[in-house]
Amino acid sequence: MKNKVQKLTASGLCLALALLLPFLTGQIPQIGGMLCPMHLPVLLCGFLCGGPWGLAVGAVAPLLRNLLFGMPPLYPTAISMCFELAAYGAIAGFLYPKMKEKGLTGTYITLLTAMLLGRIVWALVRMILMVGGAAFSLPIFLADGFINAIPGIIVQLLLIPLLVHAVERRK
Repeated sequence: MKNKVQKLTASGLCLALALLLPFLTGQIPQIGGMLCPMHLPVLLCGFLCGGPWGLAVGAVAPLLRNLLFGMPPLYPTAISMCFELAAYGAIAGFLYPKMKEKGLTGTYITLLTAMLLGRIVWALVRMILMVGGAAFSLPIFLADGFINAIPGIIVQLLLIPLLVHAVERRK
């Protein structure tokens, strides 16, 4: 998207989706949270609107959702998610224009990089927040950041490239 009004509109739509998708996935108690519903619109925003827009939507979404609906819990979840999602949106938005000419491969490289670095940011913030409190260890990072998120990771790997390329073709 090239037009600022289009980017603002798409970013607003992605923010709205980030606020509303958890209501839909929450209806599936066994895996609802594991689907990482707020991650999808933030990643999509970064890909389609660019780094600054993705960063802004990612930073605002968890905090606004906590303010409006009381979920996710502010400390430490929403605060650490704020940094994680901001990293997702920023990295996807800054890397994708450089990788776009590589087609689907470039999209996957961008997506995997954003997902991995975003989880590392989440872990670092979580460690800082947990100083003096409960321990945050490598097994907790692997369990919460990857193993418990496998359904969400699969959905992201399937949907984001499809959605990005569908929008790109319509330009």
